[in-house]
Amino acid sequence: MKIIKKVLSVFIISMMIITSIAAPVYGAADDATHDAAVKDTADYMYKEISNPQVGSIGGEWAVLGLARSGYDVPEEYYEKYYAAVEAYVKSLKGNLHDKKYTEYSRVIVALSSIGKDARDVGGYDLTKPLGDYDKTIWQGVNGPIWALIALDSGNYPMPVNPDAKTQATRDMYIQSILECQLVDGGWSLFGGTSSAASLDGVSDPDITGMALQALAKYQDRPEVKKATEEALECMSEMQDNKGGFSSWGTPNSESCVQMIVALCELGISLDDARFVKNGNTILDNLMTYYKKGEGFLHTEEGKGSSQMASEQGFYAIVAAQRARQGKNSLYRMSDSLKITGTAEAAAPGSGLPDKHNDVFCRSIISPGRTFDDITGVHVRKNQHAIEALASRGIINGKTESTFEPEATITRAEFSAIVVQGLGLKPAAADKFTDVDSSAWYAPFAGTAGSYGIVNGTSETTFNPNGNVTRQEAAAMVARAAKLCGMDTEVESGFIRDVLAQFTDYVKTSEWARESLAFCYNENILDRNDLDIRPDDNILRSEIAQMLFNMLGSANLL
Repeated sequence: MKIIKKVLSVFIISMMIITSIAAPVYGAADDATHDAAVKDTADYMYKEISNPQVGSIGGEWAVLGLARSGYDVPEEYYEKYYAAVEAYVKSLKGNLHDKKYTEYSRVIVALSSIGKDARDVGGYDLTKPLGDYDKTIWQGVNGPIWALIALDSGNYPMPVNPDAKTQATRDMYIQSILECQLVDGGWSLFGGTSSAASLDGVSDPDITGMALQALAKYQDRPEVKKATEEALECMSEMQDNKGGFSSWGTPNSESCVQMIVALCELGISLDDARFVKNGNTILDNLMTYYKKGEGFLHTEEGKGSSQMASEQGFYAIVAAQRARQGKNSLYRMSDSLKITGTAEAAAPGSGLPDKHNDVFCRSIISPGRTFDDITGVHVRKNQHAIEALASRGIINGKTESTFEPEATITRAEFSAIVVQGLGLKPAAADKFTDVDSSAWYAPFAGTAGSYGIVNGTSETTFNPNGNVTRQEAAAMVARAAKLCGMDTEVESGFIRDVLAQFTDYVKTSEWARESLAFCYNENILDRNDLDIRPDDNILRSEIAQMLFNMLGSANLL
């Protein structure tokens, strides 16, 4: 008897015009049962691991799960763990292991989850070893996988390691993972490398899931996108009729764990049709291993809970809960809890300190989204920006396969894009007489108007079908930037200095000049252009680039 039976609850709201407001829906129909399991397992974790230490059992995974669960844990608990890490690091003089560099990665992830800077733990930089490419990849594909997850969890810069034979970069680790992809589309521990062991040429769901987690934040790269789709197809075929996975021929909970976390990191619904077998999702299957008050079993035949399975099962159901609730994913830790002594460095997607409380980062919901008319022979400089926004549901194509980059954009369409881009909650307003309450754009026009991003053409009219000019776009994006916490005020002398380089400066409207100067100064608009062309209608590709540049500067991507 399953503990959880899911009912598909995916709401797909599509528009053939420009925007998509679709958001992934996660979780079972009985969300209360899922939530109860999270709380129960958190209780169990807190009781069983009362004194967390450095270690793959009784340490980092338990800390990660508790910190990301939102479970009410006294701050002293995390302080105790940090003190244990500090003492351990000092005792080893910063050398956690000579060969297994995942030891560093695991600790870095846990520290990031509690808001601690892994670059200064008892005077040692725990990220530094991950700057050594050769030593990091010694463990096979596990090394670069966890190096990326760890470094990205806290938005750490790639550490410089002067002792390294080969200085690592993120690109090198991404490439290393891609090179290890097997013919069937997935990954195994040593498959695809010179260290490949016998029977290691078949994809393993554990390793594949972890590889997908590491690559999740790089879906704007065509080669990563392709590899991801191949891996998802492989895993869909490997999933059994109970919704679960086997590793080395044995159905087990940990294999479910890694694929659940992978889908959540990718922004893919756990109810995605590719991963529903006989009505069973991966989460349904994982919950068959759950034992109330005892954590999780490793296998169905297990007579008691496994501590490793419990810790990993716990953070998997936490990941699923966070996804269902629309929170940052497990490893996107810009919202990590902070304990005493936390580093102040901003994590990706966390926004700026002065941003409006209603503004938040949009997660990737359609990894690899692209369009035929911006790729191949049609490739253009705006491709990256368009794909990045499309993957987050901020902008959509005119059709499923075409973007129409040279088309103009209406005020209604722009409103939808900017509202989606800032993560604002669409809400209709009765302010404008020419905005029909039943129109698709009504909630966006109302929201953009109420936040002062898009002004009406009069006190009572919005002109939803009017095209947006380049200077109007600059003004609207500047207002959006202010909501994102950016300083948009520019002195008059600077305005003149910035705009005077353009031959058609005098054609700009007085009301638009400060916004134009701000946009050029922040590289939201390209300063290499010869002309401003203030009264030209802005193109779909151009507005995508502007919004992409602004969101990047505001740390909302």
